[in-house]
Amino acid sequence: WRRRRQGEEGFEARVARIASTIRVIPDFPKPGIMFQDITTMLLKPDAFRDTIELFVERYKDKGITVIAGVEARGFIFGPPIALALGAKFVPLRKPKKLPGEVISEEYSLEYGTDKIEMHVGAVEPNDRAVVVDDLIATGGTLSAAVKLIERAGAEVVECACVIELPELKGRDKLGNKPVFVLVKAD
Repeated sequence: WRRRRQGEEGFEARVARIASTIRVIPDFPKPGIMFQDITTMLLKPDAFRDTIELFVERYKDKGITVIAGVEARGFIFGPPIALALGAKFVPLRKPKKLPGEVISEEYSLEYGTDKIEMHVGAVEPNDRAVVVDDLIATGGTLSAAVKLIERAGAEVVECACVIELPELKGRDKLGNKPVFVLVKAD
């Protein structure tokens, strides 16, 4: 991962490369939504590598012991970050997907509610966690993820997302919990 140019290219140049590889799909999954598609970034190894490296550089000296990935796209970014940091990866899943005993946190959707779950014991009281997802929109899922991890006694240091949709004010749902974002979408 670190075989090339670490430090040679600045943060902004790498973020620009990442942003240029994210495809926007209008009216998906429903009219009026501008879907931020990260799958096109995954087809560009330099941009994908930059994404992982920028997160690793941010967290490498912060004593992070847990990277918690939000289903499903947090599962793409979380494991390589966890491996590079020597941290454990904890999947935060939709209901009834984990086979062991779970704890769950419910959160509101535009219409109705949903839940995320994690295995009991996956996170411990002295853990320092970062919650990873591809995107922060309304902040509901990330807020539930933070509450779930904190209920297990761990400290959530920060939330980390590749993309933010600032107009949806997702940070407001997270209170004073910091959010680190690479790309702010219009």
